[in-house]
Amino acid sequence: MVLDQTIIEALKNGKTILYPTDTIWGIGCDATNEQACQRILEIKQRPKDKSFILLVDSFQMIEKYIPEFPAVCYDLADLADKPLTIIYPNAQGLAPSVLAEDGSVGIRITKDPICLALIRSIRLPLVSTSANISGKPFPTNFSDINSAIKQQVEAILELKTNEQLSTPSQIIKIGLDSSIQVIRS
Repeated sequence: MVLDQTIIEALKNGKTILYPTDTIWGIGCDATNEQACQRILEIKQRPKDKSFILLVDSFQMIEKYIPEFPAVCYDLADLADKPLTIIYPNAQGLAPSVLAEDGSVGIRITKDPICLALIRSIRLPLVSTSANISGKPFPTNFSDINSAIKQQVEAILELKTNEQLSTPSQIIKIGLDSSIQVIRS
């Protein structure tokens, strides 16, 4: 898939974007850029102690930022029948604001062609947080997105603007001991 260069340049230059994800409409940025991540917190009016979900294109990309995790994660991701976010322990090399207080981070390997094109264009994980003001309903359609959000992001990927998107991903937290906790089913 070929994307508008404006979107790619925005990501490469530490800007925020509004884009359709594999689940719902999201606000995104380079997950290694702290300034861009802070900007998303401002746009969403979100508490600073809440971490973000990241999108990646492969386990190879996860392995760059998560030095150690149980092998069961490979099976969980492969067997998932809908988008699955796994919270991994002890992340490194990411913007501090994407991490939870315990140093963990939620990551989803996306299969969506738009998201894959974005990630592969910057060769970095992409923040994927719902395109809503914190505490408000998440948007499944472009027209549901608050106009303040549309005005505050630096770029909008205008694909799927007339489509109804899905629901948020499942979220599980995995421990180094392979323990699994369901956060959102």
